[in-house]
Amino acid sequence: MSDNIIFMGTSKFAVPILEKISESKLNISVVYTQPPKKSSRGMKIQKTPIHAKSELLGLPIRTPNSLKNNIDEYNFIKKTKPSIVVVISYGQIIPKEFLDLSKNGFLNIHASILPKFRGAAPIQRAIMSQDIETGISFMKINEHLDAGPVLETYKIKIDLHLNATELQEKLSQLAALKIIENIDRIISGKANFKEQDHSKATYAEKINKAEGKIIWNDTAKKIIGKINGLHPNPGAYFMFKGDRYKILKAEIGNGTGPSGKVINDKLEIACSNNESIKVIEIQKEGKKIQEISEFLHGSKISKGCILNE
Repeated sequence: MSDNIIFMGTSKFAVPILEKISESKLNISVVYTQPPKKSSRGMKIQKTPIHAKSELLGLPIRTPNSLKNNIDEYNFIKKTKPSIVVVISYGQIIPKEFLDLSKNGFLNIHASILPKFRGAAPIQRAIMSQDIETGISFMKINEHLDAGPVLETYKIKIDLHLNATELQEKLSQLAALKIIENIDRIISGKANFKEQDHSKATYAEKINKAEGKIIWNDTAKKIIGKINGLHPNPGAYFMFKGDRYKILKAEIGNGTGPSGKVINDKLEIACSNNESIKVIEIQKEGKKIQEISEFLHGSKISKGCILNE
């Protein structure tokens, strides 16, 4: 197939989809991704997952800081004359004037069942909201946030024990499985995009680090949703004697007690409604992640402690 495709993506979520397109008969003329950035310690330049994968695949790469008012990139894409532009977790706004440069528009894969959870953090919000299902939506980009017409939606169940990292991987693999058939439908003129019901739209706002603080007066299920939804970063946490502790894995227990009280020697913590959670993996700030059995050796947190700091 000689149709010319531009791919725009940045995060790990987009990598399996790029790989699947590259393996097909479709031609990726260029990949757009975010520019490399200095690591948190400032010692090393880090390329995005899509940048690194594109280099391995031998694909041309462009890394503009922004597309807004960027006449060079506008002219480059115009000259490239793409049949379609595939945009997945790119992290930049596509200016309205760019959207007419592709014969078949800009196709986005959004990690929710649109119009639910438009915005930056649909995977995390679905888990934190204790939803029983989520999915991916193949959507044509327009000038409004995640509001374009939808070609196809694919759903999966959310298991209570599934965290954001695991759910992201499942959705990414699902998108990779479905990407070629949907591109083919669009290029062949067989695609039927349907407008979203905008009256039912909800928004998945960007995660604020402060949201991670565990409220022990919440139900056990809601606390587990926060732990799983914010895994691994920024993470769900509690404070004890001035130290911050991130819980990375937990399950619902069967103990009872005042909310926030450690009710046994295995770090089971009471919540509201006579419920509790059992901590399985934990990380003290500045320390490594530990299984609970390892953590409890020498820990200051013991049965009877109150964690409502």
